[in-house]
Amino acid sequence: MFKNIQLPAHCEAVYLEWIAPQKNETLKHYALRLAESIDADVPFAIVGLSMGGMITAEIARQYKPAFTILISSVPSSTQLPFYFKAAGALRLHKLVPVSLVKSAARYKRLFTKESTEDKDILRHIIQDSDDTFIDWAMDAILKWKSESMPGPYIHIHGSRDEVLPLRFTTPTHIIKKGGHLMVMNRAREINAILENLLVIEH
Repeated sequence: MFKNIQLPAHCEAVYLEWIAPQKNETLKHYALRLAESIDADVPFAIVGLSMGGMITAEIARQYKPAFTILISSVPSSTQLPFYFKAAGALRLHKLVPVSLVKSAARYKRLFTKESTEDKDILRHIIQDSDDTFIDWAMDAILKWKSESMPGPYIHIHGSRDEVLPLRFTTPTHIIKKGGHLMVMNRAREINAILENLLVIEH
């Protein structure tokens, strides 16, 4: 997903590998387990996309990075759409098979604006995604409770984000006409924001 993102030369990208969730694990608890591999002895920034941004926010509250960067995400559960909360309360997500969710995500690629190469990448990501993880992730997001902000942060969001609509959140930077996966097709604008931010911090 980050293949088009280019960091300034002085920054080293370190990727956190997803780990298997524990049964009934909260988003916060998962985030802190994932963060155990972070070397917090040196200054670092942390970047997260979509659900990864929510996890990033939880890590930031505990580890206090120099900067937290969220892309196509939200910094707290208070900025999730109201219908996410309603679905979680009614457990509607448990009525939808994960296989149907994956099929719908693949079918949606027929109507989106990614390049052919990016569409193929996304189809492979969807196909290879673990059903157990997806089932846990939907439940964890809908039950997420976190009202505080994660310290200083940058939040880059698309004005046409169809998963986390702009009207429910308050980003610091808006990419006009950017969708939820703008990290792939609007990377130039995102890279410019990151370069300016990280050069200043450097």
